[in-house]
Amino acid sequence: MSSNKPLPARRGLLAAAAALAAGAAVSGPAAARALAVPPSGAPAPAAGGGGGPRPAAARPLFLGTYTSQPGGGTGIGLASYDPVSGEVFPGGTLAGVADPSFLALAPCGRTLYAVNERRPGGVTAIALGEDGRHRVLNSRDTGGDAPCHLSVHPGGRFLLSANYTSGSVAVHPVEEDGSLGERTDLVEHTSPPPGPGQDGPHAHQILTTPDGGHVLAVDLGNDSVHTYRLDPSAGTLDRVSVAVLPPGAGPRALAFHPSGRYAYLANELSDTIAVCAYDPDTGRLTPGTPQPTGTGGVTSYPAQPLVSRDGAHAYLSNRGHNSVSHYAVEDGGASLRLLGTVPVGGDWPRHLALSPDGALMFACNQRSGSVTVFRVAPGTGTLSPAATHTAPVPVFALPL
Repeated sequence: MSSNKPLPARRGLLAAAAALAAGAAVSGPAAARALAVPPSGAPAPAAGGGGGPRPAAARPLFLGTYTSQPGGGTGIGLASYDPVSGEVFPGGTLAGVADPSFLALAPCGRTLYAVNERRPGGVTAIALGEDGRHRVLNSRDTGGDAPCHLSVHPGGRFLLSANYTSGSVAVHPVEEDGSLGERTDLVEHTSPPPGPGQDGPHAHQILTTPDGGHVLAVDLGNDSVHTYRLDPSAGTLDRVSVAVLPPGAGPRALAFHPSGRYAYLANELSDTIAVCAYDPDTGRLTPGTPQPTGTGGVTSYPAQPLVSRDGAHAYLSNRGHNSVSHYAVEDGGASLRLLGTVPVGGDWPRHLALSPDGALMFACNQRSGSVTVFRVAPGTGTLSPAATHTAPVPVFALPL
């Protein structure tokens, strides 16, 4: 996701992106067909990953990066990983996609979508080939600047995206071949007023609720979470309600509990996480009292919340502290109990992702150019380092 640095420093990156521009886990058979690597068993390159042969059971791994940032990648990173050992094997790059800092897979498993986090912003559709020969289908304008998050509506007919700098959210229809049609809606967050030190709204995440009835948009600049209904005929968003966080919270991203009744919201600027109750009937989100991240006096700029498949554990990446907070989920999802923090062995951990079976966790360390792979202990949810993979400015991981 976005906000790779504290807000003031981030504007320099966006300016660099603008200068260059001028010159979301699916598993099963469909996902398995989207192999992003050479055929299983082919020898892996020595640099940037495992040195031994790629196992036959290796699974695809896509990595997001910034193409306009010094040291960044040249497109979407392609790799594979051993689901047992966690070892990662590099598999090249899908070029031709600018600043793909966030990725999402279509429900069918045949199309991948990427944001183009630059000014002006865009979204790109990629057809995944069964032989690893992927191709860019098309790109569309998001109507705003620096889109940092996107997700596919569960029905697969619409792509939702969040424009960070512009503080707006967009809707694009998905065509039969997975390509993107012309934008059908663009909604700007004009209220509530910006939080302390903010120059306006900054939409940071947009996703559909587990029940499929509503769309939530998290806005860091306005300290708010907006609830919408998506009109499946017109492809437009109708506002339902707005949940307001304490001034200066800086809500960045949320993750739902499997029950669908609670979500855990990372507040980037107040260094907290909050349990939010969700009402499927009304779509209303009710944030609870913010809780600490366990990083002590270190400002951690928490980035990505993550929930285990069984709903028993929650995790949170802490960029300033270079750690992952581990929480026990209690009361059916209604409360979090901090168990401690785990070092990531890298610098500025941003996105966290679980393998489809929940046995591995991937942490993208943006500033150290590495992806740390953890084993997740069954039952206890304890994290233990399994492998480290070198990658250019990794900010997002999508293991299939």
